[in-house]
Amino acid sequence: LMAARGLIVPGNGCTPIASCNWYSWLHNELEKSGVPCAMKDMPDPFEAKEKIWLPFMKNELGADENSIIVGHSSGAEAAMRFIEEHKVRGVVLVAACHTDLGLPSEAISGYYNRPWNWQTMQANVKFASQFADQQDPFIPYAEAQHVHENLQTELISSSRGDHFMVKKFPELLQHVLDKAKEG
Repeated sequence: LMAARGLIVPGNGCTPIASCNWYSWLHNELEKSGVPCAMKDMPDPFEAKEKIWLPFMKNELGADENSIIVGHSSGAEAAMRFIEEHKVRGVVLVAACHTDLGLPSEAISGYYNRPWNWQTMQANVKFASQFADQQDPFIPYAEAQHVHENLQTELISSSRGDHFMVKKFPELLQHVLDKAKEG
């Protein structure tokens, strides 16, 4: 079994990726711990269209069966659609939702225009984890619960009120390291 590698997929509007949220912090901490991690500026960063992001994840970020995809916000939905089509080691979804929340700016991505194939998603991963914020200012907690119930994720719930938009995220780092060691 090949060693796990991390792969970070940001939320929409997060460009350049290295200056946003915890992405470069997590990337650097994983690399320091011996877990290779892919992270690049995403094309189409504001609308985050599925038809652009999913091929980029495969071809440019190298998502494969050894990858642990860490997806934040729109990036979590990208990870979810990716595992409908491809096997990966696992996904760690941060602030995931399953609808466009009635927002045209989210609907334009294309992630929400059809049902989610939860059973295929489950079959294509060794694990699925989810960090959810009960006081997320953007995503109602019911959205997170729906993803948890349908994808059978390991749910790590908190009441933060920040949509995980922070510079460091130690709980996430530890979780990814634990999953990488599990093989």
